[in-house]
Amino acid sequence: MSATASSSDDDLQSRAQQSPLASQRENQGTHPTEANRRGRMGGHFPLGYKDGFNQWWANVPAAIAEHTVLSHIPYLKQPPTHTQTGSKPPSVEGPAMPISDSNLKKASPVTTNSEMDPHGPREWHSNLVKLSGKNRALNEFSVERIGEEIDQNLVMLHGYGAGLGFFYKNFEGLSRVKGWKIYALDLLGMGRSSRPPFKIHAKDRQASITEAENWFIDALEEWRTEKKIDRFTLLGHSLGGYMAVAYALKYPGHLNKLILASPVGIPEDPYAVNAEMPDPSDTTLGNEFTQDQTETMNGTNPQIPESGKTGNDNNNFFNQRSKSQTASTKSGSSTPPPPPAPRKPLPKWLTYLWDANFSPFSFVRWSGPLGPRFVSGWTSRRFSHLPPEEAQALHTYSYSLFKQRGSGEYALAYILAPGAFARSPLIRRIQGVGRQMIALDGSKTSSVETASSRSVRREHGIPIVMMYGENDWMDIAGGYAAEEKLKEEKERVLRDASREEREAEGGSAKVFVIKKAGHHLYLDGADEFNEVMREEMEDVRRREGGGKGVDGAV
Repeated sequence: MSATASSSDDDLQSRAQQSPLASQRENQGTHPTEANRRGRMGGHFPLGYKDGFNQWWANVPAAIAEHTVLSHIPYLKQPPTHTQTGSKPPSVEGPAMPISDSNLKKASPVTTNSEMDPHGPREWHSNLVKLSGKNRALNEFSVERIGEEIDQNLVMLHGYGAGLGFFYKNFEGLSRVKGWKIYALDLLGMGRSSRPPFKIHAKDRQASITEAENWFIDALEEWRTEKKIDRFTLLGHSLGGYMAVAYALKYPGHLNKLILASPVGIPEDPYAVNAEMPDPSDTTLGNEFTQDQTETMNGTNPQIPESGKTGNDNNNFFNQRSKSQTASTKSGSSTPPPPPAPRKPLPKWLTYLWDANFSPFSFVRWSGPLGPRFVSGWTSRRFSHLPPEEAQALHTYSYSLFKQRGSGEYALAYILAPGAFARSPLIRRIQGVGRQMIALDGSKTSSVETASSRSVRREHGIPIVMMYGENDWMDIAGGYAAEEKLKEEKERVLRDASREEREAEGGSAKVFVIKKAGHHLYLDGADEFNEVMREEMEDVRRREGGGKGVDGAV
């Protein structure tokens, strides 16, 4: 493990034995706090001015913050952490997230043996994978089982503005499956990946959308070739799910399964600008700052049936869906919920800032010593259900990423319209996943060519799994609509298929609901999420003829 990261982490741990956010949440239940005395705004941002200033002054580098989060992975006390990026606080001058080539900044693998790790031995890696061009590299964290042949790979992509550290509750559980190597990547321009300047050169609307998507998925494809991985299972959360679909469409033939965890961008929005808006008391902008995750996970919502009364996730600025849509949501159910109620136009100031490509993280960067306090308005509630040490680590990690100079975050306005609906909805194109014509050299060909051509072959479909939290703000109706569209496309393809094509058919679609979870279902319902994922991973091995088994099972 990097000595730099280790010593810095020790300093951080010694300075952060007492979690300011945790202590303030505890005090709020016993006596009035400074935040309470300041009134409503103080309640929105619970981190005090002094604690916020101290965190801003400490300026914890992103590498140390990531290391601290990953140290909460079970059985992994000292995770490997390269310091080729994020070893220093962001600077005003020079490249954003500069890359170091020093061997001293690289991290050696860490092994957990069977004595300390009941599901081991396992080997953990932290790498920076360089790509072509200037200042292009992806931050990678991986784990593999030792003494087994690795014949399957899982790649995990995080959501907007986040980082691979958010998957810290999933690495250990998913790496129990035999024969798999687990990779988590920071998207280009986010997390601790390099942050080259983001600029769109296209002039028309559709070309701009495509160029913004390509900025991320071209980097993913180059990473795949650098790692010499032919086929893999791709898991994407939120914006990562959107990019996973875009990748599958542009680079067919490399996925054996696609898993979308609360993906953004599936449904079309007929009301985004022209319909009614909720009353001020119901706006998610208010709920984003006032609802505590612990309370919402155990609260009561009269619009959800008794069997599903486990809370309500409104931890997103752009939640515009009707909460009544969850009423028909049950684990494994395929019953589509009712359509959303009409909405009024979004505020003009919001659409102006959105179309001007104003990043929400700019507030954090411009606010200086107030930055940690502003971030606490989200983290203190988003992670309130976690143990204090983990919640504090995720707060520090989030702030360390949000304060970095902008890069990939500026793609959002090109991909999503105001209100967080896709400018090019996936529901229009998801049926093409796994149905492309591929040349023998692996490149995508014109759909006009026929499968009988000796130079091309047709994909025979891949399994697509969509998962949502029981109280997800993301519109699960989009998932059900996508499931239906994928099944219709399969029926159409098989209608005139030959016997060989029917036998080769591998397409399927299904929707899962993770109980007591919101949008961050991999974190809110980690145990059930991991269980579903392990079943899907074993399904891949069965399909590919690689046997099965979680550690301890045959």
